[in-house]
Amino acid sequence: MNNARVNHTNTLLPTGEILITGGSSSTNNDLSSSELYNPSTGTWNLTSNMNRIRQQHTASLLNDGTVLVTGGTANNNTINTAELYYPTYRIWSLVRSMNHARRNHRENVLANGKVLISGGWSSSSLNTVELYDPIEGNWSFTGSMNTPRESHVSISLSNGKVLVTGGLANGFITNSVELYDPTTGIWTYISSMFSPRMGHRASRLDDGTVLITGGFNGFALNTAEIYDPSTGYWSRTSNMNIARSQHTSSVLNDGRVLVTGGIDTSALQTTELYDPLTRTWTISENLNKPKFFHKATVLQNGRVLINGGLSTISIAVTDAELY
Repeated sequence: MNNARVNHTNTLLPTGEILITGGSSSTNNDLSSSELYNPSTGTWNLTSNMNRIRQQHTASLLNDGTVLVTGGTANNNTINTAELYYPTYRIWSLVRSMNHARRNHRENVLANGKVLISGGWSSSSLNTVELYDPIEGNWSFTGSMNTPRESHVSISLSNGKVLVTGGLANGFITNSVELYDPTTGIWTYISSMFSPRMGHRASRLDDGTVLITGGFNGFALNTAEIYDPSTGYWSRTSNMNIARSQHTSSVLNDGRVLVTGGIDTSALQTTELYDPLTRTWTISENLNKPKFFHKATVLQNGRVLINGGLSTISIAVTDAELY
């Protein structure tokens, strides 16, 4: 990449390009820069800067092809600003700010095209949730989560509901899980995960179930579990070969799940593959360099782009790799 980055975002555009936004290149060096990866040429090109520097933000591809970026941290201050990227013109435009400043929050684009922003941290862990309406350009509150949480995981289910798992709740790592119903705007507790975890990852498998991998609960975890929306229950599946937190988890075109890197006591170079048919893990090829807090995006050609992150506790990298 043109810039070293950690706590950035990757967004797959309808053109097949990947939009990379913001992040931090080093301590107290938050970025407004954005760049595009073109898979057909294998090149990176800078595009226009965001209007605000930010890291620990979110980015969502909207139905009209624009990208909404929200919140994050700017020079150690949590912010509520939001902006839109227009791929056709390659420009950014500020939109109305969120009602709450938040970082380490999560976003999901709902079936109706609205964007759900959940939790995060401001002066404490947040349970507030807001909706962005791209048609009106407005933010509105919806039902609050039952548990305030940051650094959690949220994933859209095939039934249109949103599953939120774990995270940090005012200093405590939780195993609690809730479901958001867009038709009612209400959050409901469901059965908890077997393990409290933050820094974990979630992948929706081809059968609609959700695979949760790794994370941190005082130490890195190698455990994995599966949520079945049809029954509402969790089941254990086989453990990963290596404990890891702050890794990536990508569903490949053949239905397998690729997990890369992360951190245990140090940055990891290892990767492994989960086969949903056999519910087993197999060690795969190593990354070229160890990394955690990196990003992974499945490209339209089926390859996986791995970019950025940390190689040590304090060194962000420009590295990009293809699997």
